[in-house]
Amino acid sequence: MATFSREELERYRRHIVLPEVGGAGQAKLKAASVLVVGAGGLGSPVIMYLAAAGVGRIGIVDDDAVDLSNLQRQIIHATSDVGRAKAESAAAFVERLNPHVTVEALPFRLRAENALEVISRYDVVVDGSDNFATRYLVSDACYFAKKPLIWGAIGQFTGQLSVFKPYERDADGQPLAGYRDLLPEAPPPGSVPSCAEAGVIGALPGVIGALQAMEAIKEIVGFGTSLAGWLLLYDALDTSFTKVRLKWRPDNPLTGRNPTITDLSVHAGREDETLCAAQKEAEKGR
Repeated sequence: MATFSREELERYRRHIVLPEVGGAGQAKLKAASVLVVGAGGLGSPVIMYLAAAGVGRIGIVDDDAVDLSNLQRQIIHATSDVGRAKAESAAAFVERLNPHVTVEALPFRLRAENALEVISRYDVVVDGSDNFATRYLVSDACYFAKKPLIWGAIGQFTGQLSVFKPYERDADGQPLAGYRDLLPEAPPPGSVPSCAEAGVIGALPGVIGALQAMEAIKEIVGFGTSLAGWLLLYDALDTSFTKVRLKWRPDNPLTGRNPTITDLSVHAGREDETLCAAQKEAEKGR
């Protein structure tokens, strides 16, 4: 079990006094590693809360640079960071916040050639990517690597959240739902306006990103009930949450009865496809 300095015990004392966490749970957090894909709207609160919680190693993969238009919602970055690589800006924030966390800035794009190797180095993956190609790539790679995927999406005033573990089975012996069960295929490019066109309220990714961080912490420590197999819907306009059951699709090309996706080669050359409205710019800058 991990040992803690006096400073760490003081830093995490509000966790340690929780019966559901305690010293053993905090030790699990210290020993854990999380990869955050995207350091923008969703990635900002995810990274901040995981670092504050004491997750031992955080990887931040993002090939984008900070833009002034990001700062309305991507709160991990400051005005002085404009033009800087998002992965490096976010990593610098983590270093300032918690010196007990090892942070790895990965300022490149996940591709079919590197995704499985990168994802396999972490215990949990949180997805805040900015295009459909990356989302399907990350989802499929997490399935092959058997890593829990914490997924979130936002658009205008609504958000969605789920945990995907399709490599595990439910009480009926069927695979738990994955991203391809929720969204079998991407909408045609340009068929739905992006958040850059439709807009997004700045605090919304904070709500969904914080929930993503909570689900990641639950997966690591092991308390509570996982969102695996469920989709959580949030509507900011009427302040409502709705929880919907997600079901495995027998025709799922990854986990169905006759899978056609057996490795990541299907993703080769697809890394530049665009994202839909419920995910685009807010996730462009997650």
